[in-house]
Amino acid sequence: MSVGEGTSPKAAGTPLAQRLNYLFANMHPPGAPYTNAHVAEEISSGTDAYGGVTLTEQYLSMLRNAKRANPSPDVLRALAKFFGVPVGYLLGDLSESQAERVEEEVQFLVAMRDQRVRAIALRSVGLPPEVQDSLSEIICQFRRQMNLPDGPPDSGGETSGGGD
Repeated sequence: MSVGEGTSPKAAGTPLAQRLNYLFANMHPPGAPYTNAHVAEEISSGTDAYGGVTLTEQYLSMLRNAKRANPSPDVLRALAKFFGVPVGYLLGDLSESQAERVEEEVQFLVAMRDQRVRAIALRSVGLPPEVQDSLSEIICQFRRQMNLPDGPPDSGGETSGGGD
């Protein structure tokens, strides 16, 4: 039951269903993923925050199962706001690189749920850039020793530092 594993926005179904399922699998507080009922209730009860949209658990289920694929722009805006992503991500209006950037941000948030990862990141704050680069290289060396890619999971194996 590891977070974010086995769920990719490129899975079966419509692009909207794929992206919604990806967000449900990854964008949630520590513990269990959101349920359709929870998301529908949050959006429907927070009428001011979500533009007065009323969403049912059943309709959300149909969107996620690709039985409905053309929700109103208001529904898409509410879902995007709930999950904290641009509405263009759900609409499929983003370029491939923009959509990948959204998914990288999602993976970053997933990683930051891990207290140990968060502690490492926070301890590096304030250190000079060359020290942060050294720490990054040390982590890459450990990853190589464990036959893991240099970069974080699902990043294509590239680090933001760009070099060996």
